[in-house]
Amino acid sequence: MKTTLDCVPCFMRQALEAMRFSTDDVSLQQRFMREIFLCAADLDFAQPPPSFAQKIHRRLREITDVKDPYLKVKQSFNRLALKMLPQIEHTIGEADDPFAMAVKFAIAGNIIDSGAKAALSESEVLETLNKTVAMPLLGDTDSFKKAVNNATDILYLTDNAGEIVFDRLLINFLPKGRTVLAVKGCPVINDALIADAEAAGLTKLIKVIENGSDAPGTILEDCSAEFIEIFKNADIIISKGQGNYETLSGRTENIFFLLKVKCPPIAADIGFPPGSHVLLENLRKKSQKISN
Repeated sequence: MKTTLDCVPCFMRQALEAMRFSTDDVSLQQRFMREIFLCAADLDFAQPPPSFAQKIHRRLREITDVKDPYLKVKQSFNRLALKMLPQIEHTIGEADDPFAMAVKFAIAGNIIDSGAKAALSESEVLETLNKTVAMPLLGDTDSFKKAVNNATDILYLTDNAGEIVFDRLLINFLPKGRTVLAVKGCPVINDALIADAEAAGLTKLIKVIENGSDAPGTILEDCSAEFIEIFKNADIIISKGQGNYETLSGRTENIFFLLKVKCPPIAADIGFPPGSHVLLENLRKKSQKISN
């Protein structure tokens, strides 16, 4: 997905919010924002949005020497998600189609996105999750389940901390010996790292690797050789969140995108309105159906 004009104000908001997470020094904040304004003048609109976001957050870490500005936010949402886990597991176990319900909750967890909204409250997360059972899922869970069952090698691309706990609900239905979970290689916004996978209990369930990149998405040329090899050999790639959709939606691999649509540019590209919970197979974009 290419960067649009509507992405530009989002970049600026995200830069300022991240800077304020990192320091109260107004002069340093002003210096940083001036640099980002100048950098935006050379913005390559042919690249996906996470490409420019990567530059923003890389420079932020350099100028502030704060390596993980969202660390406390990530830890807080991990704790909240873990607290909710037993209740949601019970709901999934009681569902007519537990697999489809696990998919619903994994996608609902994508609300935990500090890039889209830094001031996200716990009450907003709880509200979204409480509505999950009744909310329609736009996509074909039967096709997804069949693809999972027939796959030899599955790569699961995580998105955010907190959300990664809800990913565990879906991962419980995946073949453990044939599934690899990938997290980011360096802190960027509230994207999940190895520490978050450990907090979610996932490192005890399946193989977890870092992708070697600090981009808030999956920019393959920026990833490690190990990750690229696993990516290319995977029968199915399960891609969580907007950043992964933005960076991978043009590829031809068998990718299932699981995300909550949170902005107009994504809505326009994916074909579903903001707020939608979407399961999209990249090879069949024009033949999606509602699965309740």
